[in-house]
Amino acid sequence: MTKLSALPLFALAAAALAAPLAAQAPAPRLSITSIDQLAQPLPYPYDEQADAKAAVAHAKAQAKREHKKLLIDLGGNWCGDCRVLAGILDLPELKPYLARHFVVVKVDIGRYDKNGDIAGRYGIAKLQGVPAILAVDPVHDTLLNNGRLFALTDARHMNPQALADWLAQWA
Repeated sequence: MTKLSALPLFALAAAALAAPLAAQAPAPRLSITSIDQLAQPLPYPYDEQADAKAAVAHAKAQAKREHKKLLIDLGGNWCGDCRVLAGILDLPELKPYLARHFVVVKVDIGRYDKNGDIAGRYGIAKLQGVPAILAVDPVHDTLLNNGRLFALTDARHMNPQALADWLAQWA
């Protein structure tokens, strides 16, 4: 192969590597810059009586059918960071974006004594904090954000835009 014929192959390989980055849908710009601007009171997002396994199975089937990613939000209503995350997810700029790219299911983990098997299904033996977000490819039922599940456990000290941008990595 000559140098001239290798050039188009190099360009093709570079384009293929860049494609996943170009395909990423950037998060919308949020109108708030601080969590202090979130509507009060913050939501209690987790249904403590829900059948979590059924909810996750339903959400996974929907995500597969709609060609979206699945976001499993593991947390508890007692958790301030979980409630802040819920408030940010409900922002008018972010909610439609999430609906376009994800099916979101919220799973109550109690006081780390409920629904641990849902995280276990994806290789997480023990939750290291909440909220824990599992970004899942519903077709292959694989975890997309392994090693970065607990990035939002300090949501109340995060910039809302940074949080939205973190979620956009999986869109």
